[in-house]
Amino acid sequence: MNMPQELKFTLLPPTKGSECRWMNIDRRDKRVGKTRGKVEGNVLIIYSITIFPEFEGKHYGKRTIDFFKSQFGTIVADRVRPTAIGFWEKMGFVNRGDGSYIFMKTCPVSGANT
Repeated sequence: MNMPQELKFTLLPPTKGSECRWMNIDRRDKRVGKTRGKVEGNVLIIYSITIFPEFEGKHYGKRTIDFFKSQFGTIVADRVRPTAIGFWEKMGFVNRGDGSYIFMKTCPVSGANT
């Protein structure tokens, strides 16, 4: 999977006995991070997203989440660390009250006057 800004996503084969999948995040020929999650229909559950320290501050995490938003109707960030709450809120996710954050695409209301 490719996206603008020169990021490439490679979904790795499933690990035996696990429902989760790893995805590498590369820029040109360098690995800049990885993510682990699972897909249930049009829902992506993210268990971890890591941008390696030497690549932090270059918006690779934001670009990765933007890519996921273009592919899925609902995204759940599971068990968010307290230090990452600001990132998820900035990305438009809301607290579900159980330690996870959720993003859902909104559908326009039919018949609404603008």
